[in-house]
Amino acid sequence: MTQEETTDAVLDGHSGALAVAVARAYGVETMFTLSGAHVFPMYDGAVKADPPMRLLDVRHEQTAAFAAEATGKLTRVPGLAVLTAGPGVTNGVSAIAQAQFAGSPMVVVGGRAPANRWGSGSLQELDQPPIVASVSKMATTLHTAGDILGGMDRAFNAAGSSHRGPVFVDVPMDEFFNASSGPAPVRSSTRGAEPDGDAIAKIAGLLASAARPVLILGTDVWADGAEVAALRFVEAIGIPTITNGMGRGVIPGGHRLLATKARGQALSGADLVVVVGTPLDFRLGYGIFGGKDGTEPAQVVHVADSPGQVSGHATLATSVSGDLTSVFDGLQAALERGSKPDWSTWVSSLQDTVAATTARDLELLRAEADPIHPARIYGELVPRLAEDAVVIGDGGDFVSFAGKFVEPKRPGGWLDPGPYGCLGAGLGAAIAARLARPSSQVVLLLGDGAAGFSLMDVDTLVRHNLPVVMIMGNNSAWGLEKGPMQMLYGYDVIADLAPRTAYEEVVKALGGAGEMVTDPRQIGPAIDRAFASNVPYLVNVITDVDAAYPRSTFGI
Repeated sequence: MTQEETTDAVLDGHSGALAVAVARAYGVETMFTLSGAHVFPMYDGAVKADPPMRLLDVRHEQTAAFAAEATGKLTRVPGLAVLTAGPGVTNGVSAIAQAQFAGSPMVVVGGRAPANRWGSGSLQELDQPPIVASVSKMATTLHTAGDILGGMDRAFNAAGSSHRGPVFVDVPMDEFFNASSGPAPVRSSTRGAEPDGDAIAKIAGLLASAARPVLILGTDVWADGAEVAALRFVEAIGIPTITNGMGRGVIPGGHRLLATKARGQALSGADLVVVVGTPLDFRLGYGIFGGKDGTEPAQVVHVADSPGQVSGHATLATSVSGDLTSVFDGLQAALERGSKPDWSTWVSSLQDTVAATTARDLELLRAEADPIHPARIYGELVPRLAEDAVVIGDGGDFVSFAGKFVEPKRPGGWLDPGPYGCLGAGLGAAIAARLARPSSQVVLLLGDGAAGFSLMDVDTLVRHNLPVVMIMGNNSAWGLEKGPMQMLYGYDVIADLAPRTAYEEVVKALGGAGEMVTDPRQIGPAIDRAFASNVPYLVNVITDVDAAYPRSTFGI
């Protein structure tokens, strides 16, 4: 949508009402916030809108911003967080940064000290856009009431356009209360640019000549609405595929071409790796695949939703950017015009590895160890997940096991912090998921360390009647740091937490329910009780601190 795409309708009112009207035009249903006088007009605008916009208030501004970020991921409509001036805005910066790294569409509206007192030292007087600018697509002040309609329109348009991300605007308090009028914006559907045809043809040629190709699907495949085209492409040409981020579920768990459980073999043995919708960062070996034991490194193709997302550091055979549905459909058409490649031997080899890995994993998933092995939790959880479940990861080592064992059956059902790796996002994401998917299971996987960042917002779940199942892997440590420090120095410091902390009692005190589990045989029944409770429920599982996730990278 652009400002030129308007109707004859005219909006008038105070700045808060106008800002709410623009948000509503873009499909926003909920305003996430924590009460602050600098943004009162936004609340008045929400209450008096027709119909009213839902106000969801939290206990820490970070949760409001993380909820908006997760809403953008789940609904593909920009989430809206409204944060009061000064510390309200700075408390939201980590979530804004996470959205920038993950390409999550969101708009954050900040309060700002009044313009007519600027420079005099009024409460929380802070020039906020320069603080946020480096972690957002755009950060600006809307200086007058007359700037609101156009400025909010630009903010939502930028947030929702490829490459998606967070936009920050703040409004001086006095101008928030002032009135203005102007043409009503009209939301229109937007698609990315058409991809270059010659680049599509070159990629198709590389695929046709490859003996051992692998496709990697990332978050932007979902964000760009290309999940149907991606699955159609994979099945039509028979290419083995690995998924990450919100690309998980695009190829359903258990699909014959899903090679995530054979990731090591696939990426070391491939002669061509086509990466779509995710950066070539530490999660993907910075774009270097194969090349071991005297073999040639794989050729790499990078496909992105916009030119700025194409890797600038990796050695690429070629690349293309644009609307990802058009990319998949163009590649499929080009390959179907020629002789279809035969990758059956390669696929069969990867399928054998997937089967062997699945069988080997059963030992851990059924482990009777005391203390409990974290994998046993997933052995109990995964069979209980519905196809449309939303699973949220907020933790280090414990959530790493989730990435290994949880394979969503549908797209749009997995949330993690993404490459920014920010702890504390979980409660906000759980709030967003319960609102966005009211009939689905919502499961928040928490490390005991991560819980310390946001567990107080169980109060928000309770007050707003948002039942969520929370499952904690409680190893009484910062597990992701404890092991590496021991490896480097032979000892660790400041990596331990209080043993067997009864976090479920915190949840109960806030109005939810929960229980501690120390016997692996009781994990499943506890999860059943959590799903049946219809309240925020924490299953606090005491796990073995020495059962660390076997990782191959520490993110550097």
